[in-house]
Amino acid sequence: MSGWTTIESDPGVFTELIEKFGVKGVQVEELWTLDINELNNVKPVYGLIFLFKWNTEIDERASLEQIPENLFFSNQIVTNACATQAILSILLNIDTNKQKVDLGQELINFKTFNQGLPPDVIGESIGSFDLIKEAHNSFARPEPFIIEEERKPKKDEDVFHFIAYVPVHNTLYELDGLKPGPILLGDCTDENWLEKIIPEIQDRINRYSQNEIKFNLLAVIRNRKDVFNEQIEELEKKEQTNEVKELINELKEKIRYEDEKRLQWRTENARRRHNYIPFLTNLLRVLAEEGELNNLIEKGKQKMQEQQQRAGNKKD
Repeated sequence: MSGWTTIESDPGVFTELIEKFGVKGVQVEELWTLDINELNNVKPVYGLIFLFKWNTEIDERASLEQIPENLFFSNQIVTNACATQAILSILLNIDTNKQKVDLGQELINFKTFNQGLPPDVIGESIGSFDLIKEAHNSFARPEPFIIEEERKPKKDEDVFHFIAYVPVHNTLYELDGLKPGPILLGDCTDENWLEKIIPEIQDRINRYSQNEIKFNLLAVIRNRKDVFNEQIEELEKKEQTNEVKELINELKEKIRYEDEKRLQWRTENARRRHNYIPFLTNLLRVLAEEGELNNLIEKGKQKMQEQQQRAGNKKD
């Protein structure tokens, strides 16, 4: 595959993608509300990834012309790379001196090499980084035909885009690879940046009609098992009262839940990659040979017509 595939906005996909980059100590969680309590429950949060339906409306907010020295920002040069670009925008802005995250030597070298380069050059560098591209394309769904040309979306087709929100050195930024530079959202601290980002995301959602529900918010956070294991270690140093023992058991149960969730993610990712096309081709061939295919097609058409008729009656 010469281009970049589209990938699903899913915490299991993004977590495995990050691990393929060589990063340790990080996972991705999906957020279902903008409630501050839900955000606080998954701290530490290194950044947020927001998926929304892209439109052609002009964003009048000014982006920074000069990229701050301590901020990693890249333009999106490669089509379909916005998900990976949003993830990198968070990972490469984590202060690894303060946070317990191991970026891995490949990403450390990449960040060092691109330090101080223009955003468009960094975007080209992302596109030519084999590790990142191969990890991204490992989630490509099997296709019956290989088409090398880039597929252009149709006029009436929804196009979705990923952006990142990150706190960097007490400043809150929106990082969108389609913008010429980062958007400065204001001052913040590690403690209050989540509270400050909620109205920003809500405002973006409010720009759409009330019927638009196609949004997705994911948090890049510390590996939950690492957090729980550290808490257990601290509790084990205390006097083992019944209350302390109960807390330890609760944390162990949370670790078991994380193990089950990781197993489910691996299963779902394996299914995403599996090529079902030979099975479906053979199934259709057998049905045709046994004279059942045409009957099933007609039944399917009839069922679709009935559904369309019911939908029309509801509108009336």
